[in-house]
Amino acid sequence: MRKILLLLIPFFFSCGGDAENTTNLERKVFHYMQHRSVTSLDPAFARSQANIWAIDHLYNGLVQLDDGLNIQPGIAKSWTISDDGLTYTFTLREDVFFHDNAAFPDGKGRRVKASDVAYSFERVWKGSINSPGSWIFNNRVTNDNPFQAPDDNTFILKLAKPFRPMLGILTMQYCSIVPKEAVEKYGADFRKNPVGTGAFKFKRWLENQSLFLIKNNNYFEKENGQQLPYLDGVRVSFVGDRKTAYLELIGGKTDFMSGLESSFVNELLSPQGELLSKQAEKLSFLKSPFLNSEYLGIKMNTDGNNPLSNKKIRQALNFGFDRAKMLRTMRNDVGKPANSGFTPIGLPSFSAESVKGYNFNPDKARQLLSEAGYPNGKGLPTIELLTTKDYEDLCTFISRQWEDLGIKTQIELEESATLRQKMSKGQAPFFRASWIADYPDAESFLTVFYGKNPAPPNYTQFKNTQFDALYEKALNENDDAKRYKLYQQMDAIIMEEAPVVFLFYDETAWFVKKGITGLSKNAINLLSLKRVKK
Repeated sequence: MRKILLLLIPFFFSCGGDAENTTNLERKVFHYMQHRSVTSLDPAFARSQANIWAIDHLYNGLVQLDDGLNIQPGIAKSWTISDDGLTYTFTLREDVFFHDNAAFPDGKGRRVKASDVAYSFERVWKGSINSPGSWIFNNRVTNDNPFQAPDDNTFILKLAKPFRPMLGILTMQYCSIVPKEAVEKYGADFRKNPVGTGAFKFKRWLENQSLFLIKNNNYFEKENGQQLPYLDGVRVSFVGDRKTAYLELIGGKTDFMSGLESSFVNELLSPQGELLSKQAEKLSFLKSPFLNSEYLGIKMNTDGNNPLSNKKIRQALNFGFDRAKMLRTMRNDVGKPANSGFTPIGLPSFSAESVKGYNFNPDKARQLLSEAGYPNGKGLPTIELLTTKDYEDLCTFISRQWEDLGIKTQIELEESATLRQKMSKGQAPFFRASWIADYPDAESFLTVFYGKNPAPPNYTQFKNTQFDALYEKALNENDDAKRYKLYQQMDAIIMEEAPVVFLFYDETAWFVKKGITGLSKNAINLLSLKRVKK
């Protein structure tokens, strides 16, 4: 089947469209693989990484993030926020057009208007499609007319209460702008007939096999006076086996691969996390902070018979293993030890100076065990740790170091879905988990411990009056510097109470074929291709 698909590529990129002025040999098509397939090209279902990356190629939102996670204009050229933090007023650009499509008169894409923004947001929030992104507006916007378009150039968002991270939420792909005409024309099939404003236009999607996009010659963004994008097209192949993706990259058949797997990681990276010299002639390795905190969660709402209900035991677990060695041994040094709170490196509020965490200190761990009444672990019951097969090796590494302290751990393997269900129902006293930011603000992580939140996100059932008061105060603080201080105070409480065992702050691992430029690293692991040259 793959040979047939390769033969079809010139056909897909020569059936009219935007690339008609170049020959097949001259066309610059960026090819990458995803190990999970796209399930929908409708932004209302931008839930998985595969969907998010594809939707980012095809659509734009009001605002967007730069590589430093700063909020920049998108379809909106400017905005203001009222003093009370409840009203966001956006002024739209006048040169943004939807892709040409049969949904429009004469097939010509029209200009984006403020009413399109209101329609797109309302559709995600309360539309009949039951978007998984509805939560971004639930309990945040007013129930009465929160999305307003007083004229074509002005969009107004009304909040029920101040929520400073709202601009960051609007950068999510759920908030991409769609035209009502296309949604109504295609109905349920809009998922495979996307019409956006993005740097690339839809050409063909062979589900579970490949996705083909072509250059949008009418795109509004420019770089140094030159219109974006530089590429003529994008091809995405869906291959479930990561080893196959690795072999295709090494063989020069693809331009990009994201992620690592034990079956080939040592063929690419040294134990210190550097690209091996034998690969350096063909590839570049891009590593950057990724807004993902890996941890072991502890259910706090337990009876006194559970040793983990004792804070000193929880602290001993945190002091009792070498995070740096774990990353070198298990992940070829991709990631950073989680020594400074639950909020990861990459967010502007992160501060290793303000939030002091746990380092590897077995003597301190033994002291805490003794103070808890279990000298050298004597009398301490075996602790059961639930995890999945993918993290068995990591959990085994940690448990062996705990054994040196006298802490015995029994690792129980669960299917991912089963483990999530147990975590949600409070049936997992000790479990491995991770938390990836939905938007670039520490609130996205600290909400995991807000006492009024259910599971998810509060899988540990953590409740702390001081923490909750700081959390609520931070949501009403419009001064970023003051809000970051509140975040750091909250993180310090989490470090002290230790409802989790902090493991590591994740990093992206991107491998790129030589000759590719303009691919930028970012902490939200978004593959933006509009500035890429090949």
